[in-house]
Amino acid sequence: MGFDREALREAVKTHGKVVRVVIAAIKGSSPREVGAAMLVWKDGQSGTIGGGTMEFQAAEAARSQTTAARLTQHALGPDLGQCCGGAVTLLTEIYDRETVDGLDDTIIARSVSDGDMPLSVKRLLAQARGQGVQPEPQLIDGWMVEPVHKPARDLWIWGAGHVGRALVDVLSPLPDLAITWIDTGFERFPDSVPEGVTVLPAANPTELVRHAPRDAEHLVLTYSHNLDLELCNRLLLHDFRFAGLIGSATKWARFRSRLAALGHSPERIKRITCPIGDPSLGKHPQMIAVGVAAQILRPARQNELKKDLSA
Repeated sequence: MGFDREALREAVKTHGKVVRVVIAAIKGSSPREVGAAMLVWKDGQSGTIGGGTMEFQAAEAARSQTTAARLTQHALGPDLGQCCGGAVTLLTEIYDRETVDGLDDTIIARSVSDGDMPLSVKRLLAQARGQGVQPEPQLIDGWMVEPVHKPARDLWIWGAGHVGRALVDVLSPLPDLAITWIDTGFERFPDSVPEGVTVLPAANPTELVRHAPRDAEHLVLTYSHNLDLELCNRLLLHDFRFAGLIGSATKWARFRSRLAALGHSPERIKRITCPIGDPSLGKHPQMIAVGVAAQILRPARQNELKKDLSA
């Protein structure tokens, strides 16, 4: 979790003045963690600090806020109709184009009490800049400190058909994924693409494989078996953290044979996962997307990726 500067910048660009509400501190139980935030504007909002009455009241208060920043305390319990039983401190700040442009691109630290920067905050910033140790979002000695959010995982989705579209709908709201979406032309993509998704139309998508980061994850699900096969071939030559191919066991048996004929060893070919998803969920595009998303996001899978990075 971190300060999503790009989402805030896009919201300000679209809506003008935007109020950001972030959980600055918690005591006891809370529906969301410190750093969880929502953006509020005149007739809408995005993100969530936990839902329920607290979020509704915070959004209404944000729309009528006149001060640049405000710190408020909220007891979660019968008065708010929530059963968490803890207490939450919210920091509510107004942003416009000028204030968004002035935000740091690594760590955003600001006073909520008009005090000079304390030594505790200076130490956090020095550690981040000198040792690369990113601080956790926190309210410390009258200052709110948040690292700027940067997606931790590059996900390349090859194919903008029904399953590709369903996958993008499911995965694009997740903050830790930077999604690159590839197909053979602009006409293959929907008219509206979620914010933060990079669309890459290419007459020959396989030529883009060499531009993918070597630690990227790939989901191959194009309209063509021949294109799928060549993408798998190029990925095996290029390297990746994860590669998943949509298809049946029969398709994968055929692909294994053809990839072997192209010179790939059985051990290398095994790095590609096929089938992907959960066949028991059925073949509806949204159900396939749910199964694939669960597969690549499950804790065990994320632990495997962390081991790959530390190897």
